[in-house]
Amino acid sequence: MDFDIIIIGAGLSGIGAACHLERKNPNKTYKILEAREEIGGTWSLFKYPGIRSDSDMYTFGYSFKTWDDDKSFADAPSILKYLNEAAEEYKVKKHISFNQKVIHYNFDTANSLWTITAINLTTKEETKFTSQYIFNASGYYNYDTGYTPIYEGLENFRGQFLHPQKWDANLDYRNKKVVVIGSGATAVTIVPKIADKVEKVTMLQRSPTYIAALPNKDKIARFIKRILPSKVAHTTVRAKNILADMLFYNLCRKFPKTMKKVVLKGIKKELGDFPLEPHFSPDYKPWDQRFCLVPDGDFFKAIKKGKATVETDSIASFIENGILLKSGKILEADIIISATGLKLLPFGGAKISLNNNPFDITKQFIYKGLMLSELPNFFVFAGYTNASWTLKSDLTSEYISRMLKYLDKNNYTSVHAKVIEENLGELPLINLDSGYIHRAKDILPKQGDQFPWRLYQNYILDYKVLRLNAIKDNRLFFN
Repeated sequence: MDFDIIIIGAGLSGIGAACHLERKNPNKTYKILEAREEIGGTWSLFKYPGIRSDSDMYTFGYSFKTWDDDKSFADAPSILKYLNEAAEEYKVKKHISFNQKVIHYNFDTANSLWTITAINLTTKEETKFTSQYIFNASGYYNYDTGYTPIYEGLENFRGQFLHPQKWDANLDYRNKKVVVIGSGATAVTIVPKIADKVEKVTMLQRSPTYIAALPNKDKIARFIKRILPSKVAHTTVRAKNILADMLFYNLCRKFPKTMKKVVLKGIKKELGDFPLEPHFSPDYKPWDQRFCLVPDGDFFKAIKKGKATVETDSIASFIENGILLKSGKILEADIIISATGLKLLPFGGAKISLNNNPFDITKQFIYKGLMLSELPNFFVFAGYTNASWTLKSDLTSEYISRMLKYLDKNNYTSVHAKVIEENLGELPLINLDSGYIHRAKDILPKQGDQFPWRLYQNYILDYKVLRLNAIKDNRLFFN
């Protein structure tokens, strides 16, 4: 066996998992396999203007490493700096092998051993690694390409067309007419960032999204950091923000009509004379899809200045000088940016086998949000949809640390989860009414309709389940 553990991916979850091992399980040997040439995952891959976190950094950062910047919502370079600091502090960089894209996993139950096949995308050379455990922190989307709809007449457009995932660093948008298609986090980030340099930028959306403006500098956090030691302050601010986010989410779910009015009132205040309807009043309940957060209301400020605008309509076709809308209106454009989302790709597209037999993940349920049923020694890192991604990946690492100690103490070499319920109902894995979720429903595992196969998207409940509850469970089988 080459290593006790192989971690797939050197992004936020993978580096975090390695730091946790260094802190809690220093006796374990591990290797991180990263398909790209640098750490950072999403935050080094995406280069579009203004890319930033849409969760506050006290919860998006790690529990064990303080966030010392004044800004609550960080841009990609700041996140990468933080991530590199963590990797240096816990000495995990020496464990990373770059340009190693995993294409196949096989688990041998007789030896409790994973064989991982990786390919160097530059040299095309294949390498095999063996380990007892796999931590899959490869993210959830296709790094090679984003989602672009089939646009009628795209070949007629004479300007520049691109997807933010493949941003052209040489793109000159100064004094140009730009249309950004989409209404999600990427669109509301790009629009204010380029607004002052373009002639005009239009966000074209088929339907609106809930958008909330939050101050980028948290006055309460600043006060807490001034009076308390750094680590205590970080933990206190983190707890404050977790509770505030949970309160807001639960109010939205229990009182959707009231909360919609509150949110729209806040947007109206930010917009000034720009009309609320139909551009900012979604026809779904708050948190049926993810909220978009705009630090310091920068998106709304760009609209108030007259440098940005919003159109709510459908595309009839692309034309030579822009887009013809179904209403008959023409949006002139020199550049069109299709900020239309991601393609989901579980486990980086790698094939999984059990004793050399193909393993179908779509038939499996997810146990406590971190293990697939019937698959031994394979841990999954996935975040929340209603809160910071890292909150859940941190809890996952804490649980795995306890699991590894339990296995060692009892001389077990493998563990897998099994559905023992006779009447377990099926639910989609991700309970959001978003396009990218619907497009991927046939390639993802399932969640059940009852604990521990249900994902409750609740940090306090997960804290209890993953950090406090006993490891032993009659759904877990040890060898």
